[in-house]
Amino acid sequence: MTADECRYREVLRRLKTLGNPQAVAGMARFGVHVPDAWGVSAPKLRALAKEVGKDHKLADQLWRSGVHDARLLATLVDDPAEVTRRQMERWAQDFNSWALCDAACGCLFDKTPYGWDKALEWPEREAEYVKRAGFVLMATLAVHDKEAPDERFEQFLPYLVRHAIDERNFVKKGINWALRQIGKRNCHLNELAIRTAQQIHKLDSSSARWIAADALRELASDKVRKRLKT
Repeated sequence: MTADECRYREVLRRLKTLGNPQAVAGMARFGVHVPDAWGVSAPKLRALAKEVGKDHKLADQLWRSGVHDARLLATLVDDPAEVTRRQMERWAQDFNSWALCDAACGCLFDKTPYGWDKALEWPEREAEYVKRAGFVLMATLAVHDKEAPDERFEQFLPYLVRHAIDERNFVKKGINWALRQIGKRNCHLNELAIRTAQQIHKLDSSSARWIAADALRELASDKVRKRLKT
């Protein structure tokens, strides 16, 4: 057995000891239905990830295990600089919950050189969690990429309108999230996001109306407007 294999098995063993069967049962209440989960809490995952450190090869081994918690850990220990387009596509095809989708996008993919490209590619896919991933990337890039110019986010807005009629729960919530986060970056994007929400609201779709109404409540609120102005 190689040193890499030994390390992988030890990390997987330690991860399993952190599990909580009661937490697994509770995950279903939040829409996470996965076949192989141990119920490791987010703080424990982060603590173990910090101890393990960045390790691209280990991340791939953890992902290939198929265990939900191991895959979540993989998103925390992988090195964004070593992630490839092919890997992102392979992992995206394995998304089987919003939790795994969001962790991969918000902890790893949005920090890779390809996050912006996938934010434009994945909304055009049919698979629910892959499609959601595109919008989650839009949202997390809006939060994490502090230096990106407004134009990069403006290009996302037509995608939000075009796909707002998708009635699937995790897609429409991803679109709503992206719209809200883009609109909270600055006053200019706030104005554009509000216009986009108003455009979405006019669509003949219950999903679109929910996306728009929920986003407008936050984006047009005094709290958000005051924060942006200051």
